[in-house]
Order: sequence, then C-alpha cells, then structure tokens
Amino acid sequence: MKEIEPNYKRIYSDLIEERFSDRTDCKKILSKKKLSQLDVIKLNSILFKDDSESNFSFNQMHRSYNRETILEILTYQKQNNLSNVQLAAHFQLSRNTVAKWKKIFLV
Repeated sequence: MKEIEPNYKRIYSDLIEERFSDRTDCKKILSKKKLSQLDVIKLNSILFKDDSESNFSFNQMHRSYNRETILEILTYQKQNNLSNVQLAAHFQLSRNTVAKWKKIFLV
C-alpha cells in the first residue's frame, strides 16, 4: 500500500502567498521538485520564528522522521565528519537518537 503524504510544496507556497508575501528567502527551498522533511522543518522555522521555550519543547516532542530523512541526516554526518554530539546539536536531536539511528540503519 502506497503511503499518502501531504503536498508540503503546495501548502507552503499557498501560505507564503497569502500570509507572508514579503518573504523571498523561501523560494530556493520551494524550487525543489519534492520537499524533504528537513526542508519542511527549515521552512517552518523561517516563517514562524517563535522561540519560546514551551513551544520549542512541544515541537521537539512531536517531530518524526521517515527513513529517507534519517539517512539524509546520517549522510550529512559522514560528509561533514561530525561526531554524534555535533550532529545532534546541529539538527537539535538527542545524541541517543543519533546513536539509535546509526545502530538501526548503518548495521
């Protein structure tokens, strides 16, 4: 069974057109053929810069990553020669999550 995903490109394009028409810094991300989960997270942080502590912790608890995104993150680590701690800090993950992903996906 094929998994149905939201069309994030259309969602964010419409959102920018309606509410953030002055934002031109998102065009590079939106020019991609398909947006990854990391692109969606980046767009969300650009458009909604609410850095309150409670909002941040709520959003962190509800993040989820698919296999493709996890492999992209682990590839980023390898390309940039980062430790688990550095990678976790860069993507705002826990180092235990990074270690768990490496154990599962890079066996």
